[in-house]
Formats: sequence, C-alpha cells, structure tokens
Amino acid sequence: MQLDLNLLAAFDALLEEGSVAGAAARLHVTAPAMSRSLGRIRRTTGDQILVRTGRTMTPTPYAIAVREQVHALLQQVQGVLAPSRELDLATLERTFTLRWHDSLVALSGPALLAAVRRQAPGVQLRFVAESSIDTPGLRRGEVDLEANANRPSAPDIRAEHVGETRLVVVARRGHPLTRVPAVTAERYAAAEHIAVSRRGNLSNAVDDALARLALTRSVVAAAPTEAAALEFVRGSDLLVTAPEATTRSAVEGLGLVVLPLPLELPSAAVYLSWHQRYDTDHAHTWLRGLARTALTSAARSSA
Repeated sequence: MQLDLNLLAAFDALLEEGSVAGAAARLHVTAPAMSRSLGRIRRTTGDQILVRTGRTMTPTPYAIAVREQVHALLQQVQGVLAPSRELDLATLERTFTLRWHDSLVALSGPALLAAVRRQAPGVQLRFVAESSIDTPGLRRGEVDLEANANRPSAPDIRAEHVGETRLVVVARRGHPLTRVPAVTAERYAAAEHIAVSRRGNLSNAVDDALARLALTRSVVAAAPTEAAALEFVRGSDLLVTAPEATTRSAVEGLGLVVLPLPLELPSAAVYLSWHQRYDTDHAHTWLRGLARTALTSAARSSA
C-alpha cells in the first residue's frame, strides 16, 4: 500500500473540525480539494469517516476510535521531517499564530514585532483574539504561543512564568475617589464598577477579597476586553480594576487616573505557553525568546 502523508494531515483536520469546510480552512486548501481527500481516505480505510446527519456531519465510531492515534501519528511525522539544520533568520519564511490576552498584545506586541522584523523579515505574526471558551489551539497546532494569566494544567503544554504586575484601580479624572485623602476598601466597594471578562463574568477574585472584609461592590457591567472597559470608565463614574502593566499606556492616552487597590491581593501573573512538540523547533525557540523578552520587559517596567 502506498500512502500519501498529506492524507494524514487531512485526516487529522477532518476529525478535529468535523466538517469538510472547517478542515479546508484549517489547512488553507479549497473545499473541493478537501472533499477529494475525504474520498481517498474513505477508499483507503473502507469507512465513511464523516456521515451527514441533518445539516451537520458526525464522525463514525471508527473515526472516533482512531482520532487520538491519527493526531499522535501526525505529530510524530512532523517531528521526524522537521529540519534540524541551523536556523537562518535572514531567509526564514514562516507564519506564527499567537493567541495573547488583548492587553498583552497592545503592551508587548509592538516590541515583539519590531524585533522579529529586524532579525527575520520573512516571518509573519498573526495575533488572534482569545475565545470566550477554552480552546485546544496549542494542542491542535493552530496556535504557536499563548500569553495570558492562565497556567495550563495539561501535561503536554509547557508554561513559563514571564512576569507579574500588581492590580490597580482606574478612574476618570475628577472621579469622586480622586478627591479623597485615601482610597479605602469601604470607599472602593461603595463605587460602581465594570468587570473585564471574555466570558461575561460579573465577579472575580476582587469580590472574594471584599467578602472577607464583609463588603460587596456593585458591578453594573462586564466588558470582554480591558480596552472596552476603559472606554466605559472614560465617560462615567465607573471603576475598573486591572493589571497596572496592561493598562498603563491606554490610561495615559485616554487621560484616566490610576489609583491604588485597597485590598490584599496577589499580583497578576503572566504565562507564556506552547505545546511540547515545539521544544526542539529552532524557529519556535527563537520566537519564544523574543516573546519572553517583550513580555518580561513590559512587566518589569511596571514594578
């Protein structure tokens, strides 16, 4: 039997995406080409792999049974065929996908891109937004690097602590709290707040800390990003509590004021994460080093 290794990549994409269109988009090929690959896989395996159920496609029992094995085989093949020669940054052509917290993109992204452009002008960076749900992007090979406050627990995901920054309170100029001698926990709790949560959560560790003091605050809204929350703060008496490093540049540009958070809370950590398959990938190692420097420098400057 003569096997086309391209079919293995197509097989993996079809099983992960559950549709021809999704697999085609993932591998950057046309839907008809992916449909032909599915036909070849069906003929090779003697199984339908995906069957239509209404308007969606459902994997067959065989497809479900071999999904993990196919994914592992593809990773092994990629590892064997990956070039081990010395990295030539001047001629390197590669696109990296980075799923970073939006505020980290604004804070450290420009420095990272500038460093990449100086050293490897043929490299492209794709910064993509975080999802409202947890996604296996690192494991599936769709994302090269993640940067946020979450330390992954999966054994095949590497995570490196690259910095931390204290939480602060951001308000508009002239807010009542800017005119008091000191921001106390009671005054902080009495104000109205906007939370930052890509999932829309209206409470977080701040509320837990207030509860330990027998205090509660009024959270009137949740915004998906810090940038959006700061716009709400800019035109109202709302407060937002966020990491100092990620809000610093935006605060200066919007004419807002940073106040101390009158609560005992640990600093917000920043983690850089990647899949273990890239541990020995020279280009990925190079990019991780630049990303680490950009993130660490930004966090250190706020300390």
